[in-house]
Amino acid sequence: MSAKVYTKTGDKGKTSLLGGTKVPKSNDRIAAYGTTDELNAFLGLLHDQDGMPEPIQLQLRWIQDRMFTLGSLLAVEPGFKGFELPQIHAEDIEQLEKWIDAFDAELLELKNFILPRGHKIISLTHVCRTVCRRAERSISAIQDYETIGTFILPFVNRLSDYLFVLSRKLTKDLNVTEIRWEPRKP
Repeated sequence: MSAKVYTKTGDKGKTSLLGGTKVPKSNDRIAAYGTTDELNAFLGLLHDQDGMPEPIQLQLRWIQDRMFTLGSLLAVEPGFKGFELPQIHAEDIEQLEKWIDAFDAELLELKNFILPRGHKIISLTHVCRTVCRRAERSISAIQDYETIGTFILPFVNRLSDYLFVLSRKLTKDLNVTEIRWEPRKP
């Protein structure tokens, strides 16, 4: 018989970090790994869109793997020594930068703000980008008072850059016109 999915321990607004420490569900770590999980779900939805090119799907799968790593690192209590967790490495950030640079080499220089619309895939890429920025803010809040892995925040920062440039690349590949923001006159 398998363990039950529900434990009832969260019914009073508490949950446990990896390691056993009970914290309120409003804890910064819970918010950070919850937002990371939300981003991972949106990345899966982006991956599954009709017309998503296979090379981009492969990149998104790689990113989703790193997002699970990141989530596990955020879910662990400070000082946890129970077992070794996978890590985010400098090479992971470098990989995102390589993809960003390759996309950017195909694109025209951006001279205006662009609106996040034009095609369902493009809009969803921007949803991923904005959730990624929220995850970055949540992780930054933890870093204000607690040491987190060296490469966690830079990885999430670079991922939001990747998602922005990906939205522009997909705009080009889908033959959609970028919609520039035209500020109204004061």
